[in-house]
Amino acid sequence: MCGIVAAITNRNVSSILIEGLKRLEYRGYDSAGIALLDDNNKLIRVRTKGKVEVLEQELKKQPLSGKIGIAHTRWATHGKPTTINAHPHFSSDRVAIVHNGIIENYKDLQQELKEHGYICTSQTDTEIVAHMLDFFLKQGSDLKQAVQKSVKKIKGAYAIVAMEQNNPHQLIAFKKASPLVIGVGIDENFIASDAPALSIVTNRFIYPADENIIVLDDKSVQIYDKNDKLIKSKIVDYTFDSDPIGKGGFSHYMEKEIFEQPATSEQTLEGRISHDKTTIDISNKIPDEILKQVECCHIVACGTSYHAGMVAKYWLEQYAKIPTSIEVASEYRYRSNIVPKNTLYITISQSGETADSIAALKKAQNESNYLSTLVVCNVEQSTMVREAKYNLITRAGVEVGVASTKAFTTQLLTLSILTASLAKLNNDFNEKEFVESLVQLPLKIQQVLEQKEQINKLSTNFKHTNSMLFLGRLTGYPIALEGALKLKEISYIHAESYPAGELKHGPLALIDESLPTIAVVMFEKNTDKLLSNLEEVKSRGGDVYIFADERLKLTEDTQTKIINIPAIDNMLAPILHIIPLQLLAYYVAVHRGTDIDQPRNLAKSVTVE
Repeated sequence: MCGIVAAITNRNVSSILIEGLKRLEYRGYDSAGIALLDDNNKLIRVRTKGKVEVLEQELKKQPLSGKIGIAHTRWATHGKPTTINAHPHFSSDRVAIVHNGIIENYKDLQQELKEHGYICTSQTDTEIVAHMLDFFLKQGSDLKQAVQKSVKKIKGAYAIVAMEQNNPHQLIAFKKASPLVIGVGIDENFIASDAPALSIVTNRFIYPADENIIVLDDKSVQIYDKNDKLIKSKIVDYTFDSDPIGKGGFSHYMEKEIFEQPATSEQTLEGRISHDKTTIDISNKIPDEILKQVECCHIVACGTSYHAGMVAKYWLEQYAKIPTSIEVASEYRYRSNIVPKNTLYITISQSGETADSIAALKKAQNESNYLSTLVVCNVEQSTMVREAKYNLITRAGVEVGVASTKAFTTQLLTLSILTASLAKLNNDFNEKEFVESLVQLPLKIQQVLEQKEQINKLSTNFKHTNSMLFLGRLTGYPIALEGALKLKEISYIHAESYPAGELKHGPLALIDESLPTIAVVMFEKNTDKLLSNLEEVKSRGGDVYIFADERLKLTEDTQTKIINIPAIDNMLAPILHIIPLQLLAYYVAVHRGTDIDQPRNLAKSVTVE
């Protein structure tokens, strides 16, 4: 999970590459580096441990200049985050390489290269690619041929960009199950792991297919398939809605993104509700004739998106009366699957570049007899959107904070609209009442956010806490899971979540005065049972912090603190209930002094297994 940016122009590319790295830092921030060919065709390089700002400061001390270059921000997979393991990697001071992904057979290749006199100085799997390229160059291949020969020997999912001193007017790139995009300029061209990295220099992009070889100079882009046949690729014009770099007066991106949720919910609804606010319509994205055939749904996702899918399973079965299963993508892709007739495959991803989810989607399309495939995603030009038959874009806008907030709530909102679209076709569903609740949602979200000071004050109770327990029932359980995930991601507090009914089947043994319990209590038929579970916690000395629907009119006591959540249609209640948990996690992390936007060991877009 690393970020690549490369450029070939008629001007100094150093500042372009650094700006691109800043926009890719969500992909990794263990270390960063840049390499250029200078005016004497000599490879020059600066690498640093830490974030891109550290690299930027180092470049002020030792500036680099060149018209062709590659740069990289790293999330460590092989080897610790050190300067020597940072990219770009060199071989013989002749060839330079940056890489995203994992080379599965690198140890075998390393041993093979050792027999030819190549000794790796880093702990990475990347360095062997540089040495392989150098080996083939010494055998008489040009750089394109060296890349073609090397990738035939490499196993894994990866993307690479290479340059060499004897070929100062070309960049060569290759991708296999790893994101890579080409930026097309005027007398200059670019490559990056993601289009926003290039938004300052172009709005014209090419999305190469897997196993394409890409040859870039400042005047042209040539793309070859795996049979070395020159192919023509479509240029896509894409205008970016906002600048992801600015925090807009907030202390952190995560804080900004939490408070953007009233606006992002409105964006998600735009064009999906009729002007008279009585009906929903997504037929322009997935036809009614497909929805009418759906007899089962199969949801596959990872992480936060998996939690959104868990909520959707409840919705689809309760409101649309459609049997639904859900599975983690990394498990689905490696097992046998039984697909009932007329099953809609639904995959959910924030970035649309999640490696396991992409592989699962391809498996679903190639091996299984699904009715069709649908992706719910935030990035319109992503791999998963291009791969799936149908898509619903969540419209959250750029999300920089690693811990997802607005992307999650817009996923839930989009999935609720999908559920309602199926329900109204197949069942007696009060569409008008549901749409009325949808229209109210942005205001209700704002009402939750207005309790920020109360939640901030509550969060001070957990500054020195080591572990926390989250409980919920029905749709409250995946919301509790997501709340626990947010807390552990950015505050580094151990947090577990359980269905409240499972409390007596083990977790109750952990309860004492040192373990706080967070409860998601919605206005549902089983509320009394959940409240009884919380009494079991309190009777064993545990303190309880309840995020409760205001209609329940719960009261506080010495062991109980309550945050009231505005009432809304039960189907939309999970969207409101996750927001105070996002705020709680954020404020706890602020009080603990952790790195909120870029928490340790994590990256935003998980492009490796």
